[in-house]
Amino acid sequence: MTEKERVIAAINGQPVDHTPSGFWLHFPESCFFGDAAVQAHLDFFEKTGTDIQKIMNENLVPCDIPIKKAADWKNLKSFSRKSPFIVNQVEIIQRILDKTGGEGLTLATIHGIVASAWHARGGSAGYETGSGLLAAHLREDPQAVSYGWQVISDGLAILTEACLEAGADGIYYAALGGEECLFTDEEFQTYIKPHDLKILQAAKASSCNLLHICKDRLKLDRYRDYPCAAVNWGVYEQNLSLLEGAKLFDDRAILGGLDDRSGVLVDGSEEQIREAVHQLLREMEGRRFILGADCTLPTEIDYGRIRTAVEAAK
Repeated sequence: MTEKERVIAAINGQPVDHTPSGFWLHFPESCFFGDAAVQAHLDFFEKTGTDIQKIMNENLVPCDIPIKKAADWKNLKSFSRKSPFIVNQVEIIQRILDKTGGEGLTLATIHGIVASAWHARGGSAGYETGSGLLAAHLREDPQAVSYGWQVISDGLAILTEACLEAGADGIYYAALGGEECLFTDEEFQTYIKPHDLKILQAAKASSCNLLHICKDRLKLDRYRDYPCAAVNWGVYEQNLSLLEGAKLFDDRAILGGLDDRSGVLVDGSEEQIREAVHQLLREMEGRRFILGADCTLPTEIDYGRIRTAVEAAK
């Protein structure tokens, strides 16, 4: 069974020769773009042996139009296939696939509407402390913010289609906004979910799309009907456990199981990593399961640790 065949079988609830895995991290800033980005991905795939080959995306929605107040969102300009953040990301995908031949299941990272709105207003780091600004702007001037987010989600839909045409097997959609402390249910339903669904609809040509629901204290039920083949969230961040989530998303594969910032994968011995993986496999036996972590692993983690977890799943 090839890596790609293994993941697709797990997604479809079919027999696999062993549990597939998917791990990823943000590479150092020196490896965000161009040749360095391509080589960083190739090294990671080779040294870790993961079945899912997720292509990271540091080509963020640009923040070239200042957004200081809510009304500024109406000043955003439309994106096209020629927008640099789209062109540059598609080129990275094509170059990586030229080298790998698509051996693993390749997922293109698409930052969701909330994350990309945060990027557009000049934010990258500091989301946890600054994300309330997005909610504040929305409540102050919902018409202007809705227009700006419409422009962004249209651009993300274009990026999604371009990534699939470049050869990606599916997308990894990184959703934000589901935190219970940020948006109300009505705000989420009215101003966020339609954009999420538009972008996911642009990926409908693929049956391998993965939904990542980021951050802690999530209202996961908001995502119950999102179209995707697999779901991943932070079980170690005051959210539902794997088994609880498997009941909520009972017709989807579940990816995860290991903490991304502490715990055995980051701090444990090789034997502890193997024991933790074997425990997860017992816990998820009979369910559609892909071994992974809550979110991105530390940039500086020893790739050998990831390889140990991947091999333990065999």
